[in-house]
Amino acid sequence: MGVQRASMDRLLQQPSGRGLVAMPLALIIVITVVDIHSPADVHLGPLLVIAPALTASFAGPWLTAAIGVLAVAAQVFIAVLHGGLGTSNHIAQITALTVLSALVVFVCYVRERRGRQLSRARSVAETAQRVLLRPPPRRIGPLRVSWLYLAAEDETQIGGDLFAIARAAHPGTRVIIGDVRGKGMAAIGEASVVLGAFREGAHRYATLPELTAALEESFCRNLEDVADTKHDPGEHFITSLVLDIPDRGSQAQMVSCGHPPPLLVHDHKVTALHSRRPAPPLGMCGLPGSSHFADPFPFETGDMLLLYTDGVIEARSPTGAFYPLEERVASFSATSPDALLRHIHDDLLAHVGEQPTDDAALLVIERTASHHLHLSHVE
Repeated sequence: MGVQRASMDRLLQQPSGRGLVAMPLALIIVITVVDIHSPADVHLGPLLVIAPALTASFAGPWLTAAIGVLAVAAQVFIAVLHGGLGTSNHIAQITALTVLSALVVFVCYVRERRGRQLSRARSVAETAQRVLLRPPPRRIGPLRVSWLYLAAEDETQIGGDLFAIARAAHPGTRVIIGDVRGKGMAAIGEASVVLGAFREGAHRYATLPELTAALEESFCRNLEDVADTKHDPGEHFITSLVLDIPDRGSQAQMVSCGHPPPLLVHDHKVTALHSRRPAPPLGMCGLPGSSHFADPFPFETGDMLLLYTDGVIEARSPTGAFYPLEERVASFSATSPDALLRHIHDDLLAHVGEQPTDDAALLVIERTASHHLHLSHVE
C-alpha cells in the first residue's frame, strides 16, 4: 500500500499531533524563561535549535519552519532583554540559529519529497502488480482458492514470482505458478510474457503438454525483448508448475518445469507430489530432451493443494536453517485455504525473524463438492 502522509492541518486535528507539537513549543518557552533568568555569562539560546529539529521528526516543512521562526523570535526576545540586538554575541547566536533552522527545514523538505516519490512508486508498483498478477477468484469451478504474495523488495511490493488461474475449454481449471530467476522490477517483463501466454492458451490447448510447450515457445520468442540482458547478462529462465484440474472426477495433472513439488493435503496427511518426468525450466530454448509430460495425481473432494515458490522453502532462520514447509504444514490443523495460509504466513515470519530476503508466493486450492462453473468476484 502507498505511504500516507498527514498534512499539518490533519496533524493538528489529532490528539497525538497536538501533543507532539506541544513539545517543541514547551521547549521554546522553557529555554527562553531559563535563559532570561540566568546570569549574563550563561547563554542557553542556542539550544532553541532543538525545537525545529524535534518538529522535523514528526511534521512537514511548513510546521517545522513555523517552529523555527518562533525559535528565532525567542532568541531575539532574549537578546533584547540581555543588552540589545547590537552585541556581536547576540547577532552571532541569532544568525546561527536562523541558518540551522533553515537547514532543518530544507532537510525536512527533501525527506518529504522523497516520501512522496516513494509513495508514487509504491502506488505504480501496486497497480502494475494487480495488472500482472490479477487476484485469482476465491471460487472457480468446484475449487476454492487462497493466495499469498511476499515481495523481497518492500519499497515496490512486486517481485519475480507469478501465478494465475484460468478456465479450460473442457470443464476444468488450469493453474500456473512460477519463479523468475532474479527478483524485483527487472523480472516483471519476463513474468508478464509467461502470464500472457498462459491466459491466452489455457482455453486454447487441449492437453497440458501442449500448453506448456506454448509457454516455452512464447517465452523464448520474446526473451530478448523483455529480459534485462544489459544489467543481468546471465541465464534467464522461469521455473514453473502447470496444472489441469477437471471439474469432475478425482484425477488432476501437472507438468513440472524445474519447480518445487506441490504438497497435497489429504485426510490431514501431507504428500509431496514429485514429478516422474520433470522438464527443464522455461527459457532453456531448444535444450535437447526438453519434452513435456503430464503427471497424473489424485485430487479428491476435501483435498487441498499447496503450490509455492522456492522463496518459501529457502527462507532461512537466523541460525541458517531452511524453512521446513512440508513438516510445518503437517503440523497445522487448518480446515480451509485461508486458515492454512495464515498458519504458514505467521510461522514463516516467525522462522525468518524479519521480511524474507527473496520473493515468495503461495497458492492453496481446495476441491469442494459444489460446482461454481463461472468465475465469482474476488471477496
